[in-house]
Amino acid sequence: MASSPVTMMKIKVHDCSPPSTAAARLLPFFRRHQIHFRSSVGPLQNPCFPRTIITRASRSSFSSSSVITASMTTEASAKVIDGKKIAKDVRDEITAEISRMKDSIGVVPGLAVVLVGDRKDSATYVRNKKKACEAVGIKSYEVCLPEDSTEEEVLKYISGFNDDPMVHGILVQLPLPSHMNEQNILNAVCIEKDVDGFHPLNIGRLAMRGREPLFVPCTPKGCIELLHRYNVEIKGKRAVVVGRSNIVGTPAALLLQREDATVSIVHSRTKKPEEITRQADIIISAVGQPNMVRGSWIKPGAVIIDVGINPVEDATNPRGYRLVGDVCYEEASKVASAITPVPGGVGPMTIAMLLSNTLLSAKRIHNFK
Repeated sequence: MASSPVTMMKIKVHDCSPPSTAAARLLPFFRRHQIHFRSSVGPLQNPCFPRTIITRASRSSFSSSSVITASMTTEASAKVIDGKKIAKDVRDEITAEISRMKDSIGVVPGLAVVLVGDRKDSATYVRNKKKACEAVGIKSYEVCLPEDSTEEEVLKYISGFNDDPMVHGILVQLPLPSHMNEQNILNAVCIEKDVDGFHPLNIGRLAMRGREPLFVPCTPKGCIELLHRYNVEIKGKRAVVVGRSNIVGTPAALLLQREDATVSIVHSRTKKPEEITRQADIIISAVGQPNMVRGSWIKPGAVIIDVGINPVEDATNPRGYRLVGDVCYEEASKVASAITPVPGGVGPMTIAMLLSNTLLSAKRIHNFK
């Protein structure tokens, strides 16, 4: 007996669940129409990866002359918060201001970077910061020390930069080698040149009402700048910060509080975090867990700032991996009103804010308005 003609049906599934979970939800449909399926890209280990399921159905299920395409997704409704564009706007503004400063008082802002060790990622960050400085007209100073350098050697260079009038900002690239006391070294940077904003006095002033820090940590500052430039109202809104690190989570919460938001912090010991995030008008996620914040965690219409940048394996990518945020973008973009992509969201803003802080330092030191 000749086999029955078949109809090909292509179903596109965008889901942050493992493939088996996504398929399981479709099984009743498959069984009802006697459909057999296979993934067109094979088994996937990573969440948030679009995949296509090719199905065969008998003539009795569908018209033999038709090809049916069913989409299992709805169009993303969230506005994309373009960090690359905003960072470029900020850099253009900085370039113009540095030019005005140079023409008026003959001063060029200077940023010194101290790099210890030979970590490739740290070296890449330093190289990118140097290029960014050159692009806007900031003079870049760089010290690269071997992995086995002593803490005293690092402190000696920091002391020299503290006393150098040509240097207006000092950045110690983290992480430091394990034999060094990170707190001692960061505290050695004089507060007037602490463009990273990590000095305890800067954080303390950030936490106190009526006090102003000399500098705000760059990544949280970039998050707030994105909200401002996209005209997101913060005052009176409920905000949730996922993560409580000294570098991002804690200062981000303090900044939101300064903007008169009602702020909650979700961390590793928080019970039922999704119940808290679902109340938020604004979510800033900085926890370093790929795709942790799901669409079901998000209040419809919320604004999402995703600080996370996490590599996950991806055999289809030439590099063998791809970058995803803390928030499952495919799910969140259907629920939120606005969201930052990863990459291209918060990342470019961090370096832009470092340049901004360096300019601010030079203007303050030279009393330039």
